[in-house]
Amino acid sequence: MLAIEARGLTKVFRSYERRPGFWGGVRDLIDRRHREVVAVAGIDLAVAEGEIVGYIGPNGAGKSTTIKMLTGILRPTSGVVRVHGCDPHRERQRFVTMIGAVFGQRSQLWWDLAVQESFALLAELYRVPRRVAEQRLAEYESVLGLREIMATPVRKLSLGQRMRADIAAALLHAPRVLFLDEPTVGLDVVTKAKLRDFLRELNRRERTTIILTTHDLQDIEALCPRVVVIDHGRVIHDGTIEALRTRFGGGKRLRVTLRAPVAELPAIPGIKAWHRSDDQLHAVGDVAPDADVPATLAACLAQLPIDDLRLDEPDIEEVVRILYGDRSG
Repeated sequence: MLAIEARGLTKVFRSYERRPGFWGGVRDLIDRRHREVVAVAGIDLAVAEGEIVGYIGPNGAGKSTTIKMLTGILRPTSGVVRVHGCDPHRERQRFVTMIGAVFGQRSQLWWDLAVQESFALLAELYRVPRRVAEQRLAEYESVLGLREIMATPVRKLSLGQRMRADIAAALLHAPRVLFLDEPTVGLDVVTKAKLRDFLRELNRRERTTIILTTHDLQDIEALCPRVVVIDHGRVIHDGTIEALRTRFGGGKRLRVTLRAPVAELPAIPGIKAWHRSDDQLHAVGDVAPDADVPATLAACLAQLPIDDLRLDEPDIEEVVRILYGDRSG
């Protein structure tokens, strides 16, 4: 069963352009000029129930706009979106009971209330029995460390503390689909690792579908078997991280350390080019995408005085830098 289905999903924003000066303002009263900006340009997306999908792209690519349409915050200009068969915008009351959302820059907690009071209100809104809510919060305690902040007003929380509380709030009603936008912002390394483990277990046990948007590529590598990359409002990659590396990362690299310098590195099947270091004892070989890797390694060991070797996958951050080019994000 599909948890999320989008066909031809498009969002166009129309903005009013003002002419400069007094007479420009007068002309605007009679003849206004508008500019259209296409934020999302006909995206097709199908996410099966129980999948964890990373949704990434540079700033301004259309990620947030897509998520806002999937969560019903924005109405699409055209196209169709369904989450578990529900229209996010038109069937709002039923829809919000089946999703949870964490937006890194916005909180769903009440600013002047203590965290525990916000949780109590959310439990009432979602009709979660008190005992069930307490059991769930107790489960989240070991991962998110909520006890120390329960009596603290939300406005006094640090960014990391608020993110922990927001994650617990998004899960309080056991949503079928969880949208996470920068969920590890402000979290320390230990809490990040615990949260990733928790999300994997939640997905395994409850088959919760998770859509993750983040600039922390370690989150993507740790959690997402599938990655959707968007740029200029269009999907440019939809597949595994390995496929992303193969397509944009330039292939594997073989790093060797020699016992003694050699005058010339031999031509070895599967190695496109060698790059030597100044000390002549270290070299990096670019491995061809279609190389027979075991045969290539055996040939290197047979023809070179190798002291050590290592085969590296393209670093995901390097792949994304290549993918995004000079754009920030």
